[in-house]
Amino acid sequence: MNTYLQIHPNDNVLVALQDIPAGTNISFNGHDIQLQQNISAKHKFLINDINSNEPITMYGVLVGKSTRSLKKGEIITIENIVHDANAFHEKDSSTAWEAPDVNKWKNATFMGYHREDGQVGTRNYWLVIPLVFCENRNVNVIKTAFEKGLGFAPAEVYNEQVQDLVSLYKSGNIDAIKQYEAGNITETTKRNVIFPNIDGIKFLTHEGGCGGTRQDSDALCALLAGYIHHSNVAGATILSLGCQHAQVSILQESLKKLNPQFNKPVLVYEQQKSASEFAMLSAAIKDTFLALIEVNKQTRQPSPLSKLVIGLECGGSDGFSGISANPAVGHTSDLLVALGGTSILSEFPELCGVEQELINRCVTQDTSDKFIRIMRAYENQAQSVGSGFYMNPSPGNIKDGLITDAIKSAGAAKKGGTSPVTDVLDYTEYVTKPGLNLLCTPGNDVESTSAEVGSGANVVLFTTGLGTPTGNPIAPVVKLATNTKLATRMKDIIDINTGTIISGEHSIAEMGEQILEYVIKTASGEVHTKAEQLNQDDFIPWKRGVSL
Repeated sequence: MNTYLQIHPNDNVLVALQDIPAGTNISFNGHDIQLQQNISAKHKFLINDINSNEPITMYGVLVGKSTRSLKKGEIITIENIVHDANAFHEKDSSTAWEAPDVNKWKNATFMGYHREDGQVGTRNYWLVIPLVFCENRNVNVIKTAFEKGLGFAPAEVYNEQVQDLVSLYKSGNIDAIKQYEAGNITETTKRNVIFPNIDGIKFLTHEGGCGGTRQDSDALCALLAGYIHHSNVAGATILSLGCQHAQVSILQESLKKLNPQFNKPVLVYEQQKSASEFAMLSAAIKDTFLALIEVNKQTRQPSPLSKLVIGLECGGSDGFSGISANPAVGHTSDLLVALGGTSILSEFPELCGVEQELINRCVTQDTSDKFIRIMRAYENQAQSVGSGFYMNPSPGNIKDGLITDAIKSAGAAKKGGTSPVTDVLDYTEYVTKPGLNLLCTPGNDVESTSAEVGSGANVVLFTTGLGTPTGNPIAPVVKLATNTKLATRMKDIIDINTGTIISGEHSIAEMGEQILEYVIKTASGEVHTKAEQLNQDDFIPWKRGVSL
């Protein structure tokens, strides 16, 4: 295994692939570099001496500038460099794309649920949704009733542990409590024997719908409409209080915008028009049960891979993200795009510094102009509240080598591969064009993943270097570790280890192909992701302007 890597020939830093002690002499391009400090794996050190206010380059782009004179072999940190990034402007060139060879998958299919509007789902879910936070308790009442009644409830492994401890306590055996060790959790994904063709009933609680701005409520309704319209959803039960900003009529208008011929079953119950809470919930349970009988008649059928829509997401990123998991996922995206499929790259604050490359990859001027307009508006809005994209890296990111937003962004953008950008979507807009789509979301993991799924992603590829348990209620989220240590330590949440790229066991292309094969199995229901097994159903609507 190599000890260091230069990502791009124009970079003036090297990435440590393993811990390297101070004083180590490294030979690079015929020159000797003596390390000035201990360099932890994932961190970067300089190839040449530089003066104050000079550029730091990674991935071939500007990612920072020095705050003082630095010596070759010196580590770069938040103390000696600050964020800097190249400016961007209108589309000024186009690059011919060399699509990867996809003959291997030309006739491949996945087993999916075909919807009347032409979409194909990778799962078959029924949704129960509140239009306002006041209905969260009622949604949870229905959740308890259906999950226990139909056998969808997760195994109560932790309740069993408490019961064991209570029994020991009642017997007066305190020493046994101190020595108590719980058994390992096994897979908790359950198939329902009553409705075997339904993957589950999912419940989307949230804290919105009223009390915020009307724009927040409109965006919430648009996002919820995206979930109801989604290929993985057969229908929905909606609970409304009645007086909130997020009115049923707004949701219905949003659904018509997505599909004027929308005809999925949507059952609506308004508490302020009901005889009682009990009457409303009883009616909702009975009517939903009748709807499930019809939904259960739907079965998986073969579908071309062009019907796959993959979300490209990262969270808990580290200094290896941009050289292992992210480019591997990017190759998977390129393969799928070459097969006529669709991918979605989001997290606009994490595209800072690579905007011009993406602008030039846009297939039309209108597409690139829309990207520029949204990016500038988002950055201006962040600055108006005393923030900015430069504040995006988290403490965990910084600790593991992502010390400026531009470093993080240049690596995060690798998830988008090299294919042309066919469309740019604002928050809650739904994908309509095959190919790589750019979707405006914050960098917050769950807000962004929630948005990708709301825009049509029926499988999400989620890369992580620090370990993130994120999942989604209706789309399987495949978690990919950037390094082998993480994959080994947190194997209960990680699906794929791309750390073998760092160790030299696999190339980026080889790993990208393996990921596509895993996606096909996941889409067909042959594999359930760790997030699905753990019932990790994260859903957070974005209050625009608040999150980076």
